[in-house]
Amino acid sequence: MNIFTTDFFFSIIRIATPILFATLAAVIGEKGGVSNIGLEGIMMMSALFGSLGAYWTKSWLIGLLIAMVVGLVEALVMGFFAFNLKTDIILTGTAINMIGSGGALFLVKVITGQASTTALITKSLQIPSINIPLIKNIPIIGKIISGHSLLTYLAFILVWLTIVLLYKTPLGLNIRSVGENPNAASSVGVSVSKIRYMTIGIGGILAGMGGAFMSMYYAMGWSQDMVAGRGFIALAAQSMGGGEPIGSMLAALIFGFAQALGIKVSATGVDSNLVAPIPYIVTIVSLVIFAINQRRKEKLRHSSAALQK
Repeated sequence: MNIFTTDFFFSIIRIATPILFATLAAVIGEKGGVSNIGLEGIMMMSALFGSLGAYWTKSWLIGLLIAMVVGLVEALVMGFFAFNLKTDIILTGTAINMIGSGGALFLVKVITGQASTTALITKSLQIPSINIPLIKNIPIIGKIISGHSLLTYLAFILVWLTIVLLYKTPLGLNIRSVGENPNAASSVGVSVSKIRYMTIGIGGILAGMGGAFMSMYYAMGWSQDMVAGRGFIALAAQSMGGGEPIGSMLAALIFGFAQALGIKVSATGVDSNLVAPIPYIVTIVSLVIFAINQRRKEKLRHSSAALQK
C-alpha cells in the first residue's frame, strides 16, 4: 500500500495547523522572555468554549472569536500570577494545563451534562474550508494545498506576519530587547511589564485559535484530552526551530508529518499501540539532533573566539 499519497501530504498540513498556532505563540513568548508552558491548557479551554459558543450562537465566526478571547483571558491570568504576584511561571503554566484538562471536563459536565465529549459542531458550524482558485486545478499540488480550513491558511500567513512583527516594527524591537535584557530595555523607557503582558496575550490569542481549530474543524466537537500534547509539542518545535518563525514552522511540519505517518500506518492494519509513540519518538529524536547541533555551534564559536585572541 502506497503511504505517500496526496491525501497523506494534505493531512500533514491539516495536522500541523494547531501545532503551528501554538508554536508561533511559543516563539513570540520566548522572544519576550516568557516561557509559556500553559499552551496545552489554553488550547483545551479555548477548544471547549469555541465549540460551545458556535453552538449557542449558531455562528462559527463568533465561536472562533470566543475561543480567542478565552485564550487571551487565560494568558493574561497566567501573566498576572507570574508578573504581578511573582509566582514561578513554570508552575503557573502547569496550573493552567491542569485547569485546561480537569477544569474543562468539569465544565462540560456542568454545562452540557455529558461525560467527556460534546459533539456539537455540525457542518454549518464548522470553520469553512477554502478551495483556492486556479491552484485547486493543478494536478497533485492542488490536492495537497487547496481545500484546507480557513485557519490553516491563516496560520501560515501568521508565520510571515510574526516575522514582520518581531523584526520590522518598534513593538517587535521592544519584545526582543525585553527578552534579551529587561534591565537595559527598562533603562531606555520600555515598560517591561507592559511588553510581557502583550507578549503572553498575543500567545494566548494564537493558542486560542489552535484550540478552535481542534474543536471546530479537526474533531467537530470537544472531547477529553483532545489537544493530546500539541501544546508541549509546540514548545519542542519552537526550540527545535531555534526560536525563529520559519524554523519553528518547519519543525511543526515535521511533527505533523510524524503524526500523519502514525495515523496512516495504523490504517494499514498495524497495531495502533505500536504506531502511537511515533510522534513522541520523533519529538525526542529531533530535540536530541537540535541539541547536538547547538553544542557543535557553541564549540565552533568558542574555537573562533580563542583563535581571535
